[in-house]
Amino acid sequence: MRLRRRKVTQNRFGVHLDQQALTSSIRPLGKQWGLTLASLVASAQSELIVASPFVVSYGTDFVLRHLSLSMRTRGRLVFITDLSPKNVCQAATEPAALMSLAGALANTTIRHLPRVHAKVFVADGETAIVTSGNLTTGGLRHNHEYGVELRERVIAEIVRRDLLELAELGASVSCESLAAYCIAAARVRESFEQEQRTAAAAARRQLAKALRLAEDDLVRMRLAGGAMHAVFAKTIRYLLRMHGPLSTEELHPLIKDLHPDLCDDSVDRVIDGQHFGKKWKHAVRTAQQQLKKRGFIELRQGRWFLQTQQDVT
Repeated sequence: MRLRRRKVTQNRFGVHLDQQALTSSIRPLGKQWGLTLASLVASAQSELIVASPFVVSYGTDFVLRHLSLSMRTRGRLVFITDLSPKNVCQAATEPAALMSLAGALANTTIRHLPRVHAKVFVADGETAIVTSGNLTTGGLRHNHEYGVELRERVIAEIVRRDLLELAELGASVSCESLAAYCIAAARVRESFEQEQRTAAAAARRQLAKALRLAEDDLVRMRLAGGAMHAVFAKTIRYLLRMHGPLSTEELHPLIKDLHPDLCDDSVDRVIDGQHFGKKWKHAVRTAQQQLKKRGFIELRQGRWFLQTQQDVT
């Protein structure tokens, strides 16, 4: 019997990689990638390396909640970020959040590297996550992020070495320097907000009007001349494929999360004769009924089920 040879390649470190094993150790991560990140952080026993250009207290609190006792007392944390004043002004980065993280671990190194854009997490050189998500509320909860989890030790070690090399390009920020920068950052943020508050009222009204018109144009582009329930119909099928059977009550927040511009409960905006905002749930109901009529979904015991065979045709 002839045996099929497994393809093996050699990487830049001279390590042989089994392609079959490599494929099985790579897992795609979608919007709920934070669950996998929580597991990665909890698994770290001696070293955690993080690259996150933007970081706020929500993100550092997330990391602290999942850190092992071993990491807190004996582990090494290397954190690469961008502490540029622009990021501070826009509240994309909170230096105080890094202070709380550094204060909770015995061995923390913070590196400031302007224009760093990588979002990468490595635990003990064993597991890595490469993603589009920052350690922010948006990155962990609201945004549509994507990435991969790497459970091949050889690859995770390559990622680890690359990050450590990148970290060396940045400036090491001591706890004393960070504490001083927190004070300076607070002043910068306060001055920025003061400037925003004292801008001419007429200019603010003009900006608000321009933003509203631009948002309306985006909604028109999203609908492409069609009805809102057509967008919701596609979304319902997508959500049922992703999550399985769902009730209408369960669908509503998921749809709103995907389409905040079409599901604004605070207003009832009218664009080209179509009602948005408070009317969006009626459009969801219309979409459900049309999908049911066409045989794409069915309602059983209060939950909507995807008719898989027809759904892929």
